[in-house]
Amino acid sequence: MERYPTKKIYVGGVAVGGDAPISVQSMTYSKTADVEATVEQIKRLHFAGADMVRVAVPEMEDALALKEIKRRISLPLIADIHFNYKLALIASQSVDCIRINPGNIGDKGRIKEVVKACKERGIPIRIGVNAGSLEKNIESRYGATSEAMVQSALYHIKLLEDLDFTDIKVSLKASDVKRTVDAYRKLRPLVEYPFHLGVTEAGTVFHATIKSAIGIGSLLLDGIGDTVRVSITGELEKEIEVGRAIIKDAGRSNEGVNIISCPTCGRIEADLVKAVAEVEERTKHIKSPLNISVMGCVVNAIGEAKEADVAIAYGKGSGLIMVKGEVVAKLSEEKLVERFIEEVEKAAKEEE
Repeated sequence: MERYPTKKIYVGGVAVGGDAPISVQSMTYSKTADVEATVEQIKRLHFAGADMVRVAVPEMEDALALKEIKRRISLPLIADIHFNYKLALIASQSVDCIRINPGNIGDKGRIKEVVKACKERGIPIRIGVNAGSLEKNIESRYGATSEAMVQSALYHIKLLEDLDFTDIKVSLKASDVKRTVDAYRKLRPLVEYPFHLGVTEAGTVFHATIKSAIGIGSLLLDGIGDTVRVSITGELEKEIEVGRAIIKDAGRSNEGVNIISCPTCGRIEADLVKAVAEVEERTKHIKSPLNISVMGCVVNAIGEAKEADVAIAYGKGSGLIMVKGEVVAKLSEEKLVERFIEEVEKAAKEEE
């Protein structure tokens, strides 16, 4: 399915929505006022491949630290703010986007001041609806449901639209997958703004990967979503790695290698686990879109290899290297991976 058409906005130099690539972001867990620790985490995310980064701004000292943090990083910076509109006013002087819930900022006069500050600097606002902190009047009517999340989002959007502000992106997050997916699907036909996807409070690497793959992946397959964050407890680089994998495997990006390898079974005639692990590590830097195959026996190896750009087809003690279905070498098992990597690097250069 084609992506839903959405308004294109810019977070720093990164386009979000419209025909822009789906971006991946994360959030630091340091105290933002600790400039050294926060900058170190942001640089880790930069090298992991993040497109933008968000920091928490719960206190005045955090807001005041943003200027120095921004000076020392190259990623677009998003300030996450709740309740205190004065923090948003200070943050707007340094960051590339503000994340708020307009409804918990206070009266319309305060919202108007935040919008004015964002307009003056040309920065967007992300409306972040969370199922765990819905407005009392909405929750009392709809319960803690996906419909309540949608109504909260529509309420916040109208607050900004009434102030002639439309550089908006929206998130609708719950800690369970179904409610999250339902909310995004319900809201998508009602507004034109880009969506930030994520399942919040998703847990450890294992649980967060499963929940995010199901939730974010389902929405991407529906054509919904413009930027994503995989929420993992205590894991920075892993959030980026998993986010990029979900986007790729949902067919919304063709960047990097797609490794096809057979499941382990009694037919395997080589140390396939070791071989695939080495191939994965030595090809993770490649950005060219390639399908590569590492197969452990003759049953499926040749058929899969014909479909791959580069493939290993293991046999007993030896195997074949194939490039676009053609055999280019027959080698002993210990020499196969090295030659395979050479052919993958060559194919990647040809795709550049």
